[in-house]
Amino acid sequence: MFGSAEFIKFGQQVVADYFNKHRDVSDSQELKAEDVYVVWYCKTLQNHKGLFSTPMSDGMYYEVTYNGDNDEAYIDAYKKWENFKVEWPKSYLEASQEG
Repeated sequence: MFGSAEFIKFGQQVVADYFNKHRDVSDSQELKAEDVYVVWYCKTLQNHKGLFSTPMSDGMYYEVTYNGDNDEAYIDAYKKWENFKVEWPKSYLEASQEG
């Protein structure tokens, strides 16, 4: 069992290791654990989950999960394709205020 600070350090290290192993040849710099930052973190019971990113402009982010029941950790690597605005439908807002 470990605490939040230990999980975050673990997450930073595994993300840096993953990046360095899979980095593109055009990424001339290797990452250190301290280059990786936490975007979001949550601990529920014996489980931890964190979203991590790096200063690299590759559009990647990483989800690190610790399953305390099985004493296992997982990493998911995601590529951000796009970020765009969508209109919030007024009809939904009106219906939610009525209910």
